[in-house]
Amino acid sequence: MSIEFIPGGVCAARGFKANGIRCGIKASSKKRDLALIVSEKRCSAAAVYTSNLVKSAPIRVTKSHLADGYAQAVICNSGNANTCNANGIEIAEGMSRLVEEHTGIPANDVIVGSTGVIGQQMTLTPMEKGMAELAAGLGDHSDRAEDAIMTTDTVPKEAAVEFDIEGVKCRLGGIAKGSGMIHPNMATMLVFVTSDCAITPEMLQRAVSEDVKTSFNMVSVDGDTSTNDTFAVIANGMAGNKPIDSEGADFDAFCAALHAVTVKLCRMIAKDGEGATKLVTCLLTGAADVETAKTVAKSVICSSLTKAAMFGADANWGRVLCAIGYSGADIDVDRVDVAFRSRAGTVDVCRAGAGIPFSEEKAKEVLLEDEIDILVNLNAGPASAEAWGCDLTYEYVKINGDYRT
Repeated sequence: MSIEFIPGGVCAARGFKANGIRCGIKASSKKRDLALIVSEKRCSAAAVYTSNLVKSAPIRVTKSHLADGYAQAVICNSGNANTCNANGIEIAEGMSRLVEEHTGIPANDVIVGSTGVIGQQMTLTPMEKGMAELAAGLGDHSDRAEDAIMTTDTVPKEAAVEFDIEGVKCRLGGIAKGSGMIHPNMATMLVFVTSDCAITPEMLQRAVSEDVKTSFNMVSVDGDTSTNDTFAVIANGMAGNKPIDSEGADFDAFCAALHAVTVKLCRMIAKDGEGATKLVTCLLTGAADVETAKTVAKSVICSSLTKAAMFGADANWGRVLCAIGYSGADIDVDRVDVAFRSRAGTVDVCRAGAGIPFSEEKAKEVLLEDEIDILVNLNAGPASAEAWGCDLTYEYVKINGDYRT
């Protein structure tokens, strides 16, 4: 099976257009703040959402709209989370109606997203004023849509692939925003994926629900699970493949393509964590089972002390062992091996749960790189997992100390 990365983001797949504009949701900002993605045809749709009990109005509206398994458009604003607002549902439904008014797509077929400050009053007025421009500018503009959903992100995040389903070329692409309030066990951030593959809503939901377990649920920036996190996928079938309606080789091919895109977005999100200077990946091997592997890997990349050590290029491997020890997983710490790896090389620092001699100079060289792998082998079985995080810097506190201003 061949999967090739291609340009285009959410516009890579046939039949999709996108745009992003500045409509003034956050008056003090000069950036784009309203995005729209539309399909020529109605799509199979699936999504997963934050596990936070405090959920945004857009999530509640989107869940209602996707109850039948179909959608045709995505509208998303930045600058205001539309969470804990008395008129939140009214705003989210109003955004859907604006899409219907300006594109003809039924309001009930619209996925709604919002991101920004929680608990701020919100009005439809800026969106009402900008909607004509947004709809008129729809085209091959995945980059504009991506720019419009960013908040504290410093770089855009999009990816797309081309893959085969029984000789038919299919495409799948996505955009994401995410920099802070990112923690496992939800869906994570805002991620919108489009595909021209033909797949039933039931199989699409299965693919999305399974994928998130080893993609976005394995990312952590700061330990805070957001109120707005949504991972939504829409597929319009315009590639012309035989519809995927059951498990098998075709479904596996679709899942592999989806995972290629989501993992790439995961790495982008983790590396662009608020204030971050480094992508930190925990590659966990030798676990007795997959759940143990995932639990330990996430514990390592969530450890504030380990994250701080990575920022300082300090090979303080004891912090890794500490995070493994409090992970809650049933492991034998006397079997654990740890090493640090980057483009500068690999340095072994712990074997069988105990420190070994290593060059501090070489370790510093390894950890000064901007992408670091923490290699952990539990030496207890065949299972493995991968988790993504970042370093913890002074800048993170600065960003979040005055986030509203």
